[in-house]
Amino acid sequence: MQSQSQSGSAAAVTPSQRELPRLTQYETENFYDEVVDDDGVARPDSIALVELINRLPVGELIRRQKAIERSLYQMGITFTVYSDEQGTEKIMPFDIVPRILSANVWTDVESGLKQRIRALNRFLSDVYNERAIINEGIIPAEIVDSCPHYLPECMGLKPPWDVWCHITGTDLVRDNRGDVFVLEDNLRCPSGVSYVLQNRSVMKKNFPRAFADSLVRPVNDYPSRLYQMLRRMAPDDLPNPTVVVLTPGVYNSAYYEHSYLAHQMGVELVEGRDLLVEGDRVFMRTTDGLQSVDVIYRRVDDTFLDPEVFNKKSVLGVPGLMRAYRAGNVALANAPGTGVADDKVVYAFVPEMIRYYLGEEPILNNVPTYLCQREEDRKYVLANLDQLVVKAAGESGGYGILIGPHATKEQRAEFAQKIEENPRNYVAQPTLQLSRVPTMVGDHLEGRHVDLRPYILCEGPDDVYVLPGGLTRVALKKGSLVVNSSQGGGSKDTWVVASPGQIVARP
Repeated sequence: MQSQSQSGSAAAVTPSQRELPRLTQYETENFYDEVVDDDGVARPDSIALVELINRLPVGELIRRQKAIERSLYQMGITFTVYSDEQGTEKIMPFDIVPRILSANVWTDVESGLKQRIRALNRFLSDVYNERAIINEGIIPAEIVDSCPHYLPECMGLKPPWDVWCHITGTDLVRDNRGDVFVLEDNLRCPSGVSYVLQNRSVMKKNFPRAFADSLVRPVNDYPSRLYQMLRRMAPDDLPNPTVVVLTPGVYNSAYYEHSYLAHQMGVELVEGRDLLVEGDRVFMRTTDGLQSVDVIYRRVDDTFLDPEVFNKKSVLGVPGLMRAYRAGNVALANAPGTGVADDKVVYAFVPEMIRYYLGEEPILNNVPTYLCQREEDRKYVLANLDQLVVKAAGESGGYGILIGPHATKEQRAEFAQKIEENPRNYVAQPTLQLSRVPTMVGDHLEGRHVDLRPYILCEGPDDVYVLPGGLTRVALKKGSLVVNSSQGGGSKDTWVVASPGQIVARP
């Protein structure tokens, strides 16, 4: 349940009329902290949170933290780390102190993300059809054609309404001035939204007053918005289309999320073996016989979708699926081929895409990026490895990264050799001093670095919805800049403050 606006919720005394609370025994250590300023004084939107923390008895914050962890454990909110010798199934670490984003900051984030996804959809349509952006010299052909996720098999595809990417998770960071930058785009099978919804559920129960006083925008309608978008994707405007979630299976790292979203939407969770294609139509095997499938929210990577077209050995996909898709008899979210826009080298050209396709200046800036494929950039990177963050273009999950200032001489030498051997696969960026948020460490609070993954639903070229908030990932290791759960990171609830007239969530 949620109220219709902020009316009636304003405090009798404004922050300017009273002394602002201070977060005691907490040090910002010269980093930009999103909850308090350099003197430890609460930022305007964090007043209710800081007052609550100061009001709690000694030990109460850690008691609530452990209670939430037990609750998440009982709900089975897990992810998989295949490289961990101690076992693959893990509970997502959670931190009890929420991240709070002001209405003004969120307005720019929301506008910038809508602009970005509009341009990326135009780019995907272009590079698989006319290739105008390449022919006009805005992006070199070799940048696109050498991308491992550029799929020639998708040439000529024309998804409905020219929307290739319906569901996006774009990673954002803030620097030491609080400015927002885009770190990377995730346009294939972005994961994590289930943690957003579950984190919000447990936080509202544990901090109802601070939550209400902070005028937080709701996120609980995401599954219904996702479902309605998927239904409207169905071919021929079917009145009651069948939607399914396609998962690789229980051993996938995000299987919990696949099953959670299917349950929340009230649709079937299927594996490739549950589907078949006959007469260029997709059917689902059921106890009552074959049932037609109209929309597939696929959480299977592109090259495993259809062994007739992509990986011939794939047992995760559905033979003939691409035939049914090209025939317009089934809708896929996201469209195959979107991985080319995930590539960290292609990422460097998104500002140019925005200017080229939209005739606008980017609202959100990229992090400055050096492409090791360019000789001049490569020389600079190799000479400054101790100051840069180097990333493998095709890696994710925090793998394939060198954080120069924290790396050993041997690690830097190893990456230098990798760059020389395969320069196309590496980009480098300056080491940003990422913003921090107070985080439970033992029985007290310390600052830890964070990033943010908002989730975007795109139904049409000008019909884009940005979930107000997203997955805040936190680097739980002191001094670490790597927030990925596979690398020891955790998550926080993200509170976006409502503007006047906007809907406010109820605890």
